Amino acid sequence: MSGYPLLDIFWTMFLFFCWVLWAFLVITILIDIFRSSDIHGWAKAGWTLLVIFVPLIGVIAYEIVHGDHLFHRGEYSYSSEARAMDDAYRSTGSSSAYELSKLADLHQRGAISDAEYQRGKEKILH
Repeated sequence: MSGYPLLDIFWTMFLFFCWVLWAFLVITILIDIFRSSDIHGWAKAGWTLLVIFVPLIGVIAYEIVHGDHLFHRGEYSYSSEARAMDDAYRSTGSSSAYELSKLADLHQRGAISDAEYQRGKEKILH
């Protein structure tokens, strides 16, 4: 028989899960403090110190004071990152691939001749 009962195992797992959630919340708050454009200089330092040294009070106070903006900052950051990725994707030549596929489709259907296809292909690739 084991010296560590099943309920103790479940309790340990629950406490570990709660600890991971708490660590995630504190890290999320710290990231938001530094991402925030409406908090400047010493205020960022103060919030950081409060969250690190008195985490329970710091996290609750930060959520009360700045919690309504927390989601919107994350949403804005994601949308601006997605926009940047789309721009980078478009600038890497994905439009060239699309143009070539469209040109090949026209050539396959007989809408353009071989000479027109070659000229269009050279124009897209150069």
